[in-house]
Amino acid sequence: MRIDDKVETKRLILREFTHADFEDVHAYASNLENIKYMIWGPNSKEDTIEFLDDCISNIDKNPRTQYDFAITLKENGKVIGGCGIYLNDGLYEAMLGWVLHKDYWKQGYMTEAGKELVRFAFEDLKLHRLYVTCDAENYGSYRVMENLGMRREGHIIKSRKFTGFKDEWHDELFYGILYEEWSKRKDCNLQ
Repeated sequence: MRIDDKVETKRLILREFTHADFEDVHAYASNLENIKYMIWGPNSKEDTIEFLDDCISNIDKNPRTQYDFAITLKENGKVIGGCGIYLNDGLYEAMLGWVLHKDYWKQGYMTEAGKELVRFAFEDLKLHRLYVTCDAENYGSYRVMENLGMRREGHIIKSRKFTGFKDEWHDELFYGILYEEWSKRKDCNLQ
């Protein structure tokens, strides 16, 4: 499925990435503080170009199993982060992921984008289940998951290895939500 229309929230537009997004993407993907809980990065310029190339090449794949969105400010079009839906082999379950430039943390942007990402996954892609993982120390990310109505499904000890600039093991949290759970929240205006 190609995303021909942009996906909008009150303050944001989620859209496909383009090569013109390089500077904004590289600003968050190369920043150590910004990616301290990620299993990738910090990005070199080549890494960021490769990421954008991969996102663009996935747009026309059929079946499409990866949906990467640039999170942009509606007021000026600035890319402040990225989020995605990554379908498993059965195509009824997907992992979500996100990253937001640190200058935009604690302003509700990721929860706002996440709600629309979940809506898109369930309504447009007709998925059955969504899940997300994060470093157990990443309070901001797991709070977003909880704000999306996801439930904590597990805490795995020392399962996430950081390589490169920090060669250590971290605990990982797993969160999930089923379509019927989300639908009940949506129907009760609890989103």
